[in-house]
Amino acid sequence: MNTDRHLPIYLDHHATTPVDPRVLAAMLPYFTEHFGNPTSTTHQYGWAAEAAVAGARETLAAAIGASAEEIVFTSGATEANNLALKGIAEAYFSKGQHIITLKTEHNAVLDPCQYLELLGFTVTYLPVDADGLLDLSQLKNAIRSDTILVSIMAANNEIGVLQPLAAIGELCRERAVLFHTDAAQAIGKIPLDVNLLNIDLMSMTAHKVYGPKGIGALYVRRRNPRVKLSPQLHGGGHERGMRSGTLYPPQIVGFAKAVEIALADLEMETARLTGLRDRLWSQLSQLDGIYLNGHPTQRLAGNLNISVAGVDGNALLLGLRPTVALSSGAACSSAKIAPSHVLQALGRSESLAYAALRFGIGHNNTVGSIDLVATAAISTIQSLRKLALRS
Repeated sequence: MNTDRHLPIYLDHHATTPVDPRVLAAMLPYFTEHFGNPTSTTHQYGWAAEAAVAGARETLAAAIGASAEEIVFTSGATEANNLALKGIAEAYFSKGQHIITLKTEHNAVLDPCQYLELLGFTVTYLPVDADGLLDLSQLKNAIRSDTILVSIMAANNEIGVLQPLAAIGELCRERAVLFHTDAAQAIGKIPLDVNLLNIDLMSMTAHKVYGPKGIGALYVRRRNPRVKLSPQLHGGGHERGMRSGTLYPPQIVGFAKAVEIALADLEMETARLTGLRDRLWSQLSQLDGIYLNGHPTQRLAGNLNISVAGVDGNALLLGLRPTVALSSGAACSSAKIAPSHVLQALGRSESLAYAALRFGIGHNNTVGSIDLVATAAISTIQSLRKLALRS
């Protein structure tokens, strides 16, 4: 529960999350006491930092069924996505120049794909159904002899929809095509095992799961098959030559601690968030003209995305601002005056795509805060509709 009555209730946990106090406590010694460079291996300051990074790498690898050597630290999921897409495109150029992705991907995947198209690559952007799910038969038909990579996100950042990773991975493995997934919204929120799911590359970030901003990782498979990756940052050969740059132990330690906590609480927190989400939807759906965006159950526990007919989207957000902090879609693009490409891919009209609300429910939300938000949202929607009728 928000302890400051002057601040709105925070329901934008898909944009970012507050750092868990236990995560901060784990990080603090590495700012001052254990401040060494992990690559300074000639003295104890460097040894302490190196040991911390190695331990965090082991923790993150264990969380996804990988080995420590398969974890490449980055500045976040955006860099990890860029490294995966561009790194694979460059490394496998002689094999093929075709990539497959979804129309509903995050811009951190779509923009690199469009960049690669400028370089001569061909990208197939697959549609989704009205619930936001991939049609596996369309993916199967899209794979060609020159396809080198399929990139499909685990959990959508706007509508929370969970794609069928196991089926996608199995299909890619059968066709000898590499499979990358953007798991920025999924890590620590759903079980992920790169071997069971046949994932070859996976992008992750800390700040969506109560860790610090500015740190992420890319999982890169080392065997069955061994994935080749061309580095996109040069200058020191860090991370086994895949990503140069001095590692930042406080953030890395915080990342690992956040994922460790999330997985320990996964079952209980998933049930709690699902209950809060369903409670919010049961109240909002009593109004006419309220549309659920995305699959009703195959979605992140803490995600509720709705479109509201008969209101102006900006007016709706402004009306709710004193009570609740949330966004209409992806936080990295919500400042743009444009309808959500994700909602348009679902078949929503432009007006409904504009009038959308993304509720990202998290650790600090309670039944009481959810009920307050529902009351405020219903009141605001009714008031705006009355004003629209008068005008």
